[in-house]
Amino acid sequence: MDGNLVTGGTGYIGTHLVRLLRERGERVRVLDLQVPDQPVDGVEYRQGSIVDRDEVVAAVHGCRRVFHLAALSALWIPDKRAFEDVNVRGTGNVLEAAREQAVETVVHTSTESILIAANRGRSEQWVNEFTAPDPAQMAGPYCASKLRAEAEVQAARRRFGQRVVVCTPTVPVGPGDPWLTPPTQMLLGFLNRRYPAWMPSTLNLVDVRDVALGHLQAAEQGEPDQRYLLGGHDVQMADLLNALHALTGVAMPRLKVPYPVALVSAQVSEWLADRFTGKPPAASVTGVRLNGVPVRFDNRRTCAALDWKPRPLEPSLQGAIADFVGRGLFAPANSRSGESR
Repeated sequence: MDGNLVTGGTGYIGTHLVRLLRERGERVRVLDLQVPDQPVDGVEYRQGSIVDRDEVVAAVHGCRRVFHLAALSALWIPDKRAFEDVNVRGTGNVLEAAREQAVETVVHTSTESILIAANRGRSEQWVNEFTAPDPAQMAGPYCASKLRAEAEVQAARRRFGQRVVVCTPTVPVGPGDPWLTPPTQMLLGFLNRRYPAWMPSTLNLVDVRDVALGHLQAAEQGEPDQRYLLGGHDVQMADLLNALHALTGVAMPRLKVPYPVALVSAQVSEWLADRFTGKPPAASVTGVRLNGVPVRFDNRRTCAALDWKPRPLEPSLQGAIADFVGRGLFAPANSRSGESR
């Protein structure tokens, strides 16, 4: 098969990437833990884990490109060791199998969270493609594991000359999130009035469809020694809530929670989850620590190098809301959401 393997191809970004590849006439194989209810026509789905080396070897066989999106991306899980197993050891399995089978290009999906220095106070930070992650500054176990996964990538480049391109998306939004990732849960939480309050923060939001396109362009045009920062728009939480209100008519919470209060609340909630309930906390410490740092993202180099331009934010939010309504996840009395463009 002279085609493409997409690990995590049934996830949020992966689903859009798979569809994009098929629209361009590419042959596609997916390796993921689950097979989708609505598979993309012409795609070969293999059910398995990147932790299983034999499964990875079989999935890579015959592919010229591997898009490695599979990861454990939850900000909290009961067993923290799973972050290491999936994100670090799984990445090593993918790189090794691709190397053994002479795969032309591996695109590794990282995360903007490793670029945020969570232990340097709350002064504003500026992040670009040249920002060097610091292991001592990781906001939590998920971020630390994704940084160690990047170390696997760097070792593969340095020791074996493997062509591995790194894509670093910020917070994806838009339609078609099959498993309701944390950003989607955040939007739904506000729209369905599950959150009585909000914490002032800055997010960088990017359309998930643009992220998928950025992965493909990075595979075709990217350089292995560069990071491609797939970011869209720096948005204050207050402005995001105003936009959601304008699109749906749903009243957003007015109560603002200061960062120290939010952090203590998350620490207590996570302590109870870790030791007693085993259920996800109301807010994770990692999430609060990441959102508590005002960050500005500058990805002009990525946009120029890949000829990539993220769309405006409003169509992305419209697409997400229309998708929520269509799936029965959100039913406003007077929705003013439009179809995505």
